[in-house]
Amino acid sequence: MKVLRAANMERCIGCYSCSLACARSVYKSLSWKRSGIHIRSSGGISTGFEARVCLACDPAACAAACPTEALRQRPGGGVFFKEKRCIRCGECAKACPVDAIYMDPFRDTPVLCIHCGLCVSFCPHVCLEMVNIAKEDKDDQ
Repeated sequence: MKVLRAANMERCIGCYSCSLACARSVYKSLSWKRSGIHIRSSGGISTGFEARVCLACDPAACAAACPTEALRQRPGGGVFFKEKRCIRCGECAKACPVDAIYMDPFRDTPVLCIHCGLCVSFCPHVCLEMVNIAKEDKDDQ
């Protein structure tokens, strides 16, 4: 299974290309705020940037908190999201241990990383990568 990792954030210039790619391709939006990956300053322009993204938890607290199974555990970590099942309760966002689920205020639906990897090719400084995670590697984390 592959998951997204923000492995080289020291290279990030805060261009939001990854967020815009996700917003446009996955969430059909023109706002980087409606993206599964959020880039933000880690304290100032000279201190760099950090990426807030789903860590592919296994078991996923967000899926366990979802009363309608709109979020379901993905084998190996992370979740599948079925928007039609979502009742917009926000329990998934409350349950996320790393605050990686954003509730879209306009559509009132969760926005999260689905580990598709589209953002990786849009990062001009190779800050992001898709990593194969074996079951044994997940047990060590």
